[in-house]
Amino acid sequence: MTKFVFVTGGVVSSLGKGIASASLAAILESRGLKVTLIKLDPYLNVDPGTMSPFQHGEVFVTDDGAETDLDLGHYERFVETRMRRSNNFTTGQIYKSVLEKERRGLYLGKTVQVIPHVTNEIQEFIKRGARFGEPDAVDVAIVEIGGTVGDIESLPFLEAVRQLSLKLGPNNSAFVHLTYVPWIAAAGELKTKPTQHTAKQLREIGIQADALVCRADRPIPADERDKISLFSNVPTWGVISMWDVDTIYKVPRILHQQGLDGLICDKLRLNTPPANLKRWDDLVYETEHPKYEVRIAMVGKYVDLSDSYKSLNEALRHAGMKNHAKVTIEYIDSETIGADSVTQLARFDGILVPGGFGKRGIEGKIASARFARENKVPYLGICLGMQVATIEYARHVAGMTDANSTEFDPSSPYPVIALITEWQDADGSIKNRDENSDLGGTMRLGAQSSDVVKGTLAHAIYGDVVTERHRHRYEANVRYLDALQDAGLIISAKTQREHLTEIVELPREVHPWFVGVQFHPEFKSTPWNGHPLFNAFIKASLDHQSERGNLKAVA
Repeated sequence: MTKFVFVTGGVVSSLGKGIASASLAAILESRGLKVTLIKLDPYLNVDPGTMSPFQHGEVFVTDDGAETDLDLGHYERFVETRMRRSNNFTTGQIYKSVLEKERRGLYLGKTVQVIPHVTNEIQEFIKRGARFGEPDAVDVAIVEIGGTVGDIESLPFLEAVRQLSLKLGPNNSAFVHLTYVPWIAAAGELKTKPTQHTAKQLREIGIQADALVCRADRPIPADERDKISLFSNVPTWGVISMWDVDTIYKVPRILHQQGLDGLICDKLRLNTPPANLKRWDDLVYETEHPKYEVRIAMVGKYVDLSDSYKSLNEALRHAGMKNHAKVTIEYIDSETIGADSVTQLARFDGILVPGGFGKRGIEGKIASARFARENKVPYLGICLGMQVATIEYARHVAGMTDANSTEFDPSSPYPVIALITEWQDADGSIKNRDENSDLGGTMRLGAQSSDVVKGTLAHAIYGDVVTERHRHRYEANVRYLDALQDAGLIISAKTQREHLTEIVELPREVHPWFVGVQFHPEFKSTPWNGHPLFNAFIKASLDHQSERGNLKAVA
C-alpha cells in the first residue's frame, strides 16, 4: 500500500518546501523506493497558466499538457518519476470539481459543505496523484501543501490530510513541517520562538509533526535544536537543520546526514537498503570544480523575478556541468535594449532569449536576435525567442519591412507569426481556438513530436525525431515559410500534419550556432545528463569565447 509524507510550511513562505520535498524524495529513491510528489496549491486559480510570472514565477508544463506549479520542475530534476496532470492541483480545481458534481446531482440533494465534501474531494485528488490502489501505485507519495500554516486558504488542505492520515491508520503517513529560524543581528542569536508557534498551530488543528526541517542562514546549534524539540513536542533527532547553501544539489546530503530519511522510513515501517547518494556527491563536486567560466546574457521580460526562468536557469547550469564550465547568467531587461544599448551584448559568450507574452520589450528582443545574427554570437531563442528571431530575419534579410506577430501588431503587412487556430494534441485530438477563446488552458500544451531534417544543426543535436513540451498560443505563419526559406532561413523541424515550425536555424557557413525552437526544452533538462540543446549551446558559447582569445579558466 502507498504510504504518504505530508510536507507543510510555517512562519513565512518561500522557504524551499519544494526543494526539501524533492530532496527527501531523492534520498528515498536512492533507497530503492518508487516515489512520486504531489503539490497542493491553495489559490482559487484553476491552474497557474493565466497568472503573472512576476507574482507566481515559472509555469512548468508536463508531458500530458498540464500547466503546473514550478515546484514540479524541482521534482522532475530530483527524481526519476515523471510528473503528470494529477501531480498538481489547486483549490480552484477542487471547488470546480465539487460544484460540477453538485450541478449533476451526484450529491443526491444533500447540502454541500467544506467538510466532508471538499475535504473528501481533496483526498481523492491526492490518491489519484499517487495512483493509490492501482497497479502502478508508488511506494511513497510526498504531498507538499502550499501556503503557510495559519493562513485561511490552506486550512481545507490541512484538514483533508489530517483526515486522510487518520483513515490510513498508523505507520502509513508522516508529517514534515518546514519552518524558519531567523538570525536577529541586533541580538546576535537565532530565535526559535516562530518555530515554536507554528508547531503549536499545527497541533491546534490536530497535526503533530514527526520532523521539523528548520531553515536558517546557518546550521542550527545543538542548544537551539534541544529548545525547539522541547517546546514543539518533536524528538531532538526530528529537528533537522537546513541552512543556506550555494547549490540546491547539496540539500539531499544535508538532510540524509541528519537522519531525515531514516526517521521517515522508521515512521512508515519501510525496510530498505541504505541510501546511496554518490551521484549527488559527484554532482556537487562538478559544480564546485569547473574548468572554465562562460557568460550568458538572458534577454527577458520578467528579469525582476529570477523564478520566472527557474527551469532555464537550471538547464543552463546542467549544461555547464556537462561542459565542465561555470555558467554565469546575467539578466537583461529587454525594455532597456535599443539601437544604442544593444552593443552591451558584445561582452557575452552567448545570448539566450526566453519565452514570454505581450508586446512589452519585444523590440529589444528583436534587436538582440539581430545583434547575435550579425555578430556571429551563439544564439538560442526559446518560444518567443524563436518568434522574434523569425521576425528579425523577415525584416532585415527577407525584405519584409514591418514584419511582426499578430500578437503585437494585428495589422502588420507581413504577419510572419500568427495565432494558431487548429492543431493536433498529444493524444491525437484536434484542438481549435480563435481570438475569443478563453486564455486559460487553450494553448498548445504538452509533449509533441516532429521529424528533423537531416544535415542540419538540429539533427546533430536531436537525431531524427524531436519530442519536446510546448506552451504557446502563436506560431510561425505557414504562408511565409517558403519566402523565409528562399531568403536563407533553415526550418529544420516542423509538425507533419499542420506544418507548424518547431526549429529554425541559420546555415553553419553563415553563423556558427544560431537556433530558435518553438517548444520549451528546459522542462526536460536534468542535472545528470543536461539537455542536448543546452549542452550544444554552452559548447558553442565556449567555442566563441575561445575564438575571441579570452577563454576563461577557473582557478
